[in-house]
Amino acid sequence: MEMIKTPLEGLLIIKPDVFEDERGYFYESFNYEKFLQVGLDLKFVQDNESKSKKGVLRGLHFQAPPFAQGKLVRVMRGSVLDVAVDIRKNSQTSGKWESIVLSGTNKLMYWIPEGFAHGFVTLEDNTVFFYKCTKIYNKTSEGSILWCDEDLKIDWGIKDPVISDKDKVSQRFKNFISPF
Repeated sequence: MEMIKTPLEGLLIIKPDVFEDERGYFYESFNYEKFLQVGLDLKFVQDNESKSKKGVLRGLHFQAPPFAQGKLVRVMRGSVLDVAVDIRKNSQTSGKWESIVLSGTNKLMYWIPEGFAHGFVTLEDNTVFFYKCTKIYNKTSEGSILWCDEDLKIDWGIKDPVISDKDKVSQRFKNFISPF
């Protein structure tokens, strides 16, 4: 398992060791000891899964403290463009974002620590997205930033995504007061 640092502190791309043969494949999607070796003492308490058709955009979501979540995300089938935005007010990279294509084929994972807003857009029909969370979801602590915010300038690679009513009215980044 390879842990690849990104320009945003704490945000990691994880490349698992995949063993393939004529029967299929096997890989370890999480190993506590290997994560501990890179300073991540993680305890996951909730797993979530979504299935979406092509062009669905979910995000940019976060949970505020004390229910802030770290997320280990991956795609089991299909593919997504996955985006993480640093929303930590004292971070040198606050307001910056990184993206990566996660797919059932490349088997890459993204570690998204607390203090990041997260979203993704599906690139294929029947995409299955899976994530492990370090805290239980709490409705009163949920927050979101507008996916198409002009100040963030995220290139989603899509013109007319399918978006929930809730995500259409998320707050602008310039008006956002970070709880992190």
